[in-house]
Amino acid sequence: MPVHGYDIASAVVLRMLDGDDGRGLRARGLGPGEPVPYGVQPVIVAPSTVYGTVQVEAIVRRWPSALAKPWLVVVADVPARPAAAARYRLRALGGRLAGTAHLPYLPALRAVESAEDALADAAVARAALRLRAQLEGK
Repeated sequence: MPVHGYDIASAVVLRMLDGDDGRGLRARGLGPGEPVPYGVQPVIVAPSTVYGTVQVEAIVRRWPSALAKPWLVVVADVPARPAAAARYRLRALGGRLAGTAHLPYLPALRAVESAEDALADAAVARAALRLRAQLEGK
């Protein structure tokens, strides 16, 4: 579930989480206001900006205790560390999340037309493997 609109980073993370093991589509994006189905591992996707972390905080504050804690995937929007306020907010939210995964800045995302095109890039494919391994606890 992207925190502020569906963009290429959200589309790529969704495809990254599908995996390439032949089991078909496993990840599904949710639209605004759409409920999280029971029995799934929710994942929130956010840019590494202060605005992105403010949006994550708002979602996590309203998170129903009956649902599993969500994972957070933070997508770097530039090739630098997040701003201090964003890093602080991510640390503060840590206890309310199942975990936080960080995707590095991936320049290929600026030059592709689709998520499938992005996954053809070697750096994006490596990031996908690391992301799946982290979320699966390997």
